[in-house]
Amino acid sequence: MNVGVIGTGSISELHLKGYDRLKEVRILAVCDTNMERAREKASQFGAEYVFEDYNQLLALEMVDAVSICTWNNTHAEIAIAALKAGKDVLVEKPLCMSIAEARAVEAAVHESGQMLQVGFVRRHGTNAKVLKTFIDNGELGEIYYAKATCTRRIGNPGGWFADKERSGGGPLIDLGVHMIDLCWYLMGKPKLTSVVGHTYHKLGNRANIDHLSFYQAADYDPDVNTVEDMANALLHFQNGASMMVDVSFSLHKKENEVAACLYGDKGGAEIEPKLGMFTEKYNTMLNTTPQIDSLTFDFENGFNSEIEHFIKSCKREEEPISPIEDGVEMMKMLTGIYESACLEQEVRFD
Repeated sequence: MNVGVIGTGSISELHLKGYDRLKEVRILAVCDTNMERAREKASQFGAEYVFEDYNQLLALEMVDAVSICTWNNTHAEIAIAALKAGKDVLVEKPLCMSIAEARAVEAAVHESGQMLQVGFVRRHGTNAKVLKTFIDNGELGEIYYAKATCTRRIGNPGGWFADKERSGGGPLIDLGVHMIDLCWYLMGKPKLTSVVGHTYHKLGNRANIDHLSFYQAADYDPDVNTVEDMANALLHFQNGASMMVDVSFSLHKKENEVAACLYGDKGGAEIEPKLGMFTEKYNTMLNTTPQIDSLTFDFENGFNSEIEHFIKSCKREEEPISPIEDGVEMMKMLTGIYESACLEQEVRFD
């Protein structure tokens, strides 16, 4: 299979490495508005074609599938063009910027007959796979509550991440999407009914902090920041279940935290920071630790697994575990939280 990668920023490295390790895949073309960076990636991974305009890449009949690793505000436009050009698509999270855009991408998937997979990479972690097997076999029973947390005390990457016009938002749409999706997926993907959300703009990007390093985007500019510092929300689902969410780029707290927990009527589970399951037997509380290579999410292995699954889905050997419909539902959650925060009231969905 011949693949193209559109957008050669930091996340593309994990896509390119994932493709590069598969013998049945050839990285044929790369594209970026930054041609110097695109040429570097092409040289590194042996791509034959380098483009500045993604339409030129999509015009190559030899390209079977593409990864979209660009700014959030271009995801829908490029995905629709790729589907119309007869390419299968792996689009980085979030799917897009609005429910309307998500619906347009969904329509393009159905009209084209092509396959689109949303980059919910944490579904592909070994810890998620193991826990899902236990859940599918009824070990947790009915899951009625989940809590998703991804808080940084100082971690605004700046650049396009901090520009709402390009990103669509801050930690909620960048970090929260992963943790919300992971919990929602393991809960069985219940239908969303309502959202109560809050966003805060209190601390800014904290460029004043000395002696403590943090990740900065290639186009970091300390004077540009139009996204929230922190967001929290309570999501309600049709089956009566609920999920609590809190995320931040900037927060006065002791240390960064990544946590995802699920609670059922037969047992509970923690998938981050380390996989564990909790229940009771013979009137005794039990904590269980699976014996696996990594109890937390391994980024490289997770992306390799995601890319491998994408290629199998392109060959129609497997059904994508994160189809377009899941991307649409996730956009309801994310935009619902932002809308609720803006209106200062609950937002309901049919």
